Amino acid sequence: MSPAGPPRGPVEVPALVRAFAERVDDVVWQNEIGGFTFQQGDRFLKWNPFGNGVDLEHERARLAWARAVGHRVPEVLDLARDDAGQLLVTRALLGTSAALGEWLERPADAVRAIAEGYRVLHDRIPSAACTFRVPWVPDDHPPYDGGPVVVHGDACAPNTLVGVDGRFAGHVDLGDLGVGDRWADLAIASMSLEWNYGPGWEPAFFDAYGVERDEERIAYYRAAWEAFS
Repeated sequence: MSPAGPPRGPVEVPALVRAFAERVDDVVWQNEIGGFTFQQGDRFLKWNPFGNGVDLEHERARLAWARAVGHRVPEVLDLARDDAGQLLVTRALLGTSAALGEWLERPADAVRAIAEGYRVLHDRIPSAACTFRVPWVPDDHPPYDGGPVVVHGDACAPNTLVGVDGRFAGHVDLGDLGVGDRWADLAIASMSLEWNYGPGWEPAFFDAYGVERDEERIAYYRAAWEAFS
Protein backbone atom coordinates (compact mmCIF):
# COMPACT_ATOMS: atom_id res chain seq x y z
CA MET A 1 0.00 0.00 0.00
CA SER A 2 1.45 3.37 -1.02
CA PRO A 3 1.43 6.23 1.51
CA ALA A 4 -0.95 9.09 0.80
CA GLY A 5 0.55 12.32 -0.45
CA PRO A 6 1.80 14.02 -3.59
CA PRO A 7 3.03 11.41 -6.09
CA ARG A 8 6.75 10.72 -5.96
CA GLY A 9 7.11 9.73 -9.58
CA PRO A 10 5.46 9.99 -13.00
CA VAL A 11 1.73 9.29 -13.16
CA GLU A 12 -0.10 7.96 -16.19
CA VAL A 13 -3.27 9.98 -16.61
CA PRO A 14 -6.25 7.60 -16.88
CA ALA A 15 -8.32 7.70 -20.06
CA LEU A 16 -11.40 8.82 -18.14
CA VAL A 17 -9.54 11.86 -16.80
CA ARG A 18 -8.29 12.72 -20.30
CA ALA A 19 -11.88 12.58 -21.53
CA PHE A 20 -12.76 15.44 -19.18
CA ALA A 21 -9.50 17.38 -19.39
CA GLU A 22 -7.27 17.47 -22.46
CA ARG A 23 -4.45 18.47 -20.15
CA VAL A 24 -3.89 18.41 -16.40
CA ASP A 25 -1.99 21.15 -14.62
CA ASP A 26 -0.90 19.03 -11.69
CA VAL A 27 -1.25 15.68 -9.96
CA VAL A 28 -1.92 16.90 -6.44
CA TRP A 29 -2.53 13.71 -4.49
CA GLN A 30 -2.19 9.95 -4.50
CA ASN A 31 -4.13 7.96 -1.92
CA GLU A 32 -3.27 4.64 -0.29
CA ILE A 33 -5.63 2.58 -2.46
CA GLY A 34 -4.55 3.57 -5.96
CA GLY A 35 -6.56 6.72 -6.56
CA PHE A 36 -5.27 10.07 -7.84
CA THR A 37 -6.49 13.66 -7.73
CA PHE A 38 -5.61 15.87 -10.69
CA GLN A 39 -6.02 19.63 -11.07
CA GLN A 40 -7.02 21.42 -14.23
CA GLY A 41 -7.66 25.13 -13.81
CA ASP A 42 -10.30 25.61 -11.13
CA ARG A 43 -11.39 21.97 -11.24
CA PHE A 44 -10.22 18.91 -9.36
CA LEU A 45 -10.62 15.50 -10.97
CA LYS A 46 -10.61 12.66 -8.45
CA TRP A 47 -10.09 9.28 -10.09
CA ASN A 48 -10.61 5.96 -8.32
CA PRO A 49 -9.90 2.52 -9.82
CA PHE A 50 -12.53 -0.16 -9.49
CA GLY A 51 -11.86 -2.98 -7.08
CA ASN A 52 -10.67 -1.12 -3.98
CA GLY A 53 -14.02 -0.94 -2.19
CA VAL A 54 -14.60 2.79 -2.77
CA ASP A 55 -17.60 4.15 -4.64
CA LEU A 56 -17.35 7.85 -5.53
CA GLU A 57 -21.14 8.02 -5.79
CA HIS A 58 -21.15 7.97 -1.97
CA GLU A 59 -18.93 11.04 -1.90
CA ARG A 60 -20.95 12.81 -4.59
CA ALA A 61 -24.14 12.41 -2.58
CA ARG A 62 -22.53 13.58 0.66
CA LEU A 63 -20.88 16.58 -0.97
CA ALA A 64 -24.19 17.65 -2.47
CA TRP A 65 -25.94 17.31 0.89
CA ALA A 66 -23.25 19.11 2.88
CA ARG A 67 -23.15 21.96 0.41
CA ALA A 68 -26.95 22.26 0.46
CA VAL A 69 -26.96 22.70 4.26
CA GLY A 70 -24.27 25.36 4.14
CA HIS A 71 -21.00 23.59 4.89
CA ARG A 72 -17.88 24.61 2.99
CA VAL A 73 -17.24 21.78 0.55
CA PRO A 74 -16.49 21.67 -3.19
CA GLU A 75 -19.26 21.93 -5.74
CA VAL A 76 -19.80 18.71 -7.68
CA LEU A 77 -19.63 19.26 -11.44
CA ASP A 78 -19.76 15.70 -12.78
CA LEU A 79 -19.50 12.01 -11.95
CA ALA A 80 -18.47 9.52 -14.62
CA ARG A 81 -17.18 5.98 -15.01
CA ASP A 82 -15.62 3.67 -17.55
CA ASP A 83 -14.34 0.10 -17.44
CA ALA A 84 -11.32 1.09 -15.32
CA GLY A 85 -12.75 3.36 -12.66
CA GLN A 86 -14.77 6.38 -11.59
CA LEU A 87 -14.17 10.11 -11.83
CA LEU A 88 -15.57 12.83 -9.58
CA VAL A 89 -15.14 16.36 -10.92
CA THR A 90 -15.47 19.27 -8.48
CA ARG A 91 -14.89 23.00 -8.53
CA ALA A 92 -12.01 24.11 -6.34
CA LEU A 93 -12.56 25.97 -3.10
CA LEU A 94 -10.25 28.80 -2.13
CA GLY A 95 -7.71 27.22 0.21
CA THR A 96 -4.90 24.69 0.39
CA SER A 97 -4.76 21.30 2.07
CA ALA A 98 -3.46 21.56 5.62
CA ALA A 99 -0.88 18.90 4.72
CA LEU A 100 0.63 20.72 1.74
CA GLY A 101 2.77 23.76 1.04
CA GLU A 102 3.32 26.43 3.65
CA TRP A 103 1.13 24.71 6.26
CA LEU A 104 3.78 22.06 6.78
CA GLU A 105 6.01 24.94 7.89
CA ARG A 106 3.24 26.58 9.94
CA PRO A 107 1.87 23.64 11.95
CA ALA A 108 0.44 25.79 14.76
CA ASP A 109 -1.80 27.62 12.28
CA ALA A 110 -2.70 24.41 10.47
CA VAL A 111 -3.65 22.60 13.68
CA ARG A 112 -5.81 25.50 14.80
CA ALA A 113 -7.59 25.60 11.43
CA ILE A 114 -8.24 21.86 11.52
CA ALA A 115 -9.79 22.14 14.98
CA GLU A 116 -11.85 25.14 13.89
CA GLY A 117 -13.22 23.21 10.93
CA TYR A 118 -14.46 20.33 13.03
CA ARG A 119 -16.02 22.68 15.55
CA VAL A 120 -17.92 24.32 12.69
CA LEU A 121 -19.02 20.97 11.23
CA HIS A 122 -20.10 19.49 14.56
CA ASP A 123 -21.88 22.55 15.94
CA ARG A 124 -23.51 24.18 12.93
CA ILE A 125 -24.64 21.38 10.60
CA PRO A 126 -28.01 19.81 11.50
CA SER A 127 -27.54 16.14 12.30
CA ALA A 128 -31.31 15.53 12.33
CA ALA A 129 -31.39 16.26 8.59
CA CYS A 130 -28.55 13.86 7.76
CA THR A 131 -29.47 10.36 6.54
CA PHE A 132 -25.89 9.11 6.08
CA ARG A 133 -23.95 6.97 8.53
CA VAL A 134 -20.21 6.61 9.07
CA PRO A 135 -19.38 3.21 7.54
CA TRP A 136 -16.52 2.27 9.85
CA VAL A 137 -18.28 2.90 13.18
CA PRO A 138 -19.75 -0.32 14.67
CA ASP A 139 -23.47 -0.43 15.44
CA ASP A 140 -22.72 -1.13 19.12
CA HIS A 141 -20.79 2.12 19.60
CA PRO A 142 -20.80 3.94 22.98
CA PRO A 143 -23.43 6.63 23.62
CA TYR A 144 -22.60 9.84 21.79
CA ASP A 145 -20.79 12.56 23.71
CA GLY A 146 -23.32 15.39 23.88
CA GLY A 147 -25.62 13.80 21.32
CA PRO A 148 -25.25 13.03 17.61
CA VAL A 149 -23.45 15.39 15.25
CA VAL A 150 -22.48 15.27 11.59
CA VAL A 151 -18.94 13.90 11.41
CA HIS A 152 -16.55 14.00 8.48
CA GLY A 153 -15.59 10.34 8.84
CA ASP A 154 -12.05 10.66 7.44
CA ALA A 155 -10.70 13.49 9.56
CA CYS A 156 -7.01 13.21 8.64
CA ALA A 157 -5.21 16.55 8.33
CA PRO A 158 -5.05 16.64 4.49
CA ASN A 159 -8.85 16.80 4.28
CA THR A 160 -9.03 20.26 5.84
CA LEU A 161 -8.43 23.26 3.59
CA VAL A 162 -6.79 26.37 5.04
CA GLY A 163 -7.24 29.86 3.64
CA VAL A 164 -4.56 32.48 3.10
CA ASP A 165 -5.59 34.00 6.44
CA GLY A 166 -4.72 30.77 8.25
CA ARG A 167 -8.36 29.98 9.02
CA PHE A 168 -10.53 27.01 8.14
CA ALA A 169 -11.60 27.23 4.49
CA GLY A 170 -13.41 23.94 3.83
CA HIS A 171 -13.43 20.15 3.88
CA VAL A 172 -12.76 17.63 1.11
CA ASP A 173 -12.99 13.82 0.79
CA LEU A 174 -16.40 13.39 2.39
CA GLY A 175 -17.07 9.83 1.29
CA ASP A 176 -17.55 8.62 4.89
CA LEU A 177 -19.56 11.58 6.23
CA GLY A 178 -22.49 10.67 8.47
CA VAL A 179 -24.16 11.03 11.83
CA GLY A 180 -22.04 9.97 14.77
CA ASP A 181 -20.03 10.93 17.82
CA ARG A 182 -17.77 13.98 17.54
CA TRP A 183 -14.97 11.77 18.84
CA ALA A 184 -15.04 9.75 15.62
CA ASP A 185 -13.50 12.85 14.06
CA LEU A 186 -11.50 14.14 17.02
CA ALA A 187 -9.75 10.82 17.63
CA ILE A 188 -8.62 10.48 14.00
CA ALA A 189 -7.82 14.15 13.41
CA SER A 190 -5.60 14.30 16.48
CA MET A 191 -3.87 11.03 15.56
CA SER A 192 -3.05 12.32 12.07
CA LEU A 193 -1.25 15.42 13.33
CA GLU A 194 1.94 13.52 14.11
CA TRP A 195 1.98 11.98 10.63
CA ASN A 196 2.01 15.43 9.05
CA TYR A 197 3.64 17.79 11.56
CA GLY A 198 5.58 15.61 13.97
CA PRO A 199 4.85 14.78 17.61
CA GLY A 200 3.38 17.03 20.27
CA TRP A 201 0.46 18.76 18.55
CA GLU A 202 -2.50 16.96 20.13
CA PRO A 203 -2.80 19.30 23.17
CA ALA A 204 -2.97 22.33 20.87
CA PHE A 205 -5.64 20.64 18.76
CA PHE A 206 -7.91 19.78 21.70
CA ASP A 207 -7.37 23.24 23.18
CA ALA A 208 -8.34 24.92 19.90
CA TYR A 209 -11.44 22.72 19.57
CA GLY A 210 -12.33 23.44 23.21
CA VAL A 211 -12.54 19.97 24.73
CA GLU A 212 -10.60 17.85 27.19
CA ARG A 213 -9.15 14.55 26.02
CA ASP A 214 -11.43 11.56 26.45
CA GLU A 215 -8.99 8.66 26.46
CA GLU A 216 -11.68 5.97 26.37
CA ARG A 217 -13.41 7.42 23.30
CA ILE A 218 -10.10 8.17 21.58
CA ALA A 219 -8.99 4.57 22.00
CA TYR A 220 -12.36 3.20 20.86
CA TYR A 221 -12.62 5.25 17.66
CA ARG A 222 -8.98 4.86 16.68
CA ALA A 223 -9.30 1.10 17.02
CA ALA A 224 -12.53 1.05 14.98
CA TRP A 225 -11.01 3.21 12.25
CA GLU A 226 -7.84 1.12 12.01
CA ALA A 227 -9.83 -2.12 11.93
CA PHE A 228 -11.87 -0.82 8.99
CA SER A 229 -8.98 0.75 7.05
